[in-house]
Amino acid sequence: MHDLLFENQERLSGDLYLKLAEQLSLPIKALRKELEDGTYQTRVRADFSSGVRSGVNGTPTFFINGKRHDGPFDYEALVLAIQEQIGRHGNAAVA
Repeated sequence: MHDLLFENQERLSGDLYLKLAEQLSLPIKALRKELEDGTYQTRVRADFSSGVRSGVNGTPTFFINGKRHDGPFDYEALVLAIQEQIGRHGNAAVA
């Protein structure tokens, strides 16, 4: 479900959630009730607020040694950023 939601993030809606759940053979009645009741609304808002407080302004967001990585997200860029952080803190280099 996570992957499908991410792939369709430009058109998220209750109807889409139900359609994707059906596609994955998930329990539609339970999901519909939870959406109508706002079962997870408090948790989602808390997670969102926590992300905002942590400096997350989109997905994906990577943190290296507690610092937000604002560079590219490709493998080579992330490895380089990790190596730089390790070097700054006197630890062994990543091979």
